[in-house]
Amino acid sequence: QVQLVESGGGLVQAGGSLRLSCAASGRTLSSLAMGWFRVAPGKEREFVADISRSGGNTEYQASVKGRFTVSRDNAKNAVYLQMNSLKPEDTAVYYCAAAKLPSLHLLPREYDYWGQGTQVTVSS
Repeated sequence: QVQLVESGGGLVQAGGSLRLSCAASGRTLSSLAMGWFRVAPGKEREFVADISRSGGNTEYQASVKGRFTVSRDNAKNAVYLQMNSLKPEDTAVYYCAAAKLPSLHLLPREYDYWGQGTQVTVSS
């Protein structure tokens, strides 16, 4: 079983930055592909970014590309989401997720484990 715990959320003004962290336990992180998703008020869960097991491959939702960067430190069993130039529409609960199968995964159903989420609020 894998436990994921997100941290780093908070309230920030538009144009500001936040760095989300996801700490994993119960399994070596290098054996898991990782992703970030978000749920905005009144909306469905949507893909934000993902990263392959080695960290060599990443992909992003079009609306965050160039502003967000996903990275991982397998030695620390942690994954990060650096969010710059934040916009009010980025306001959501952000979740990290882990997938046992290799490669990149865009769909929530492809992930096996989920964290509890961390709130990000961007004020205008």
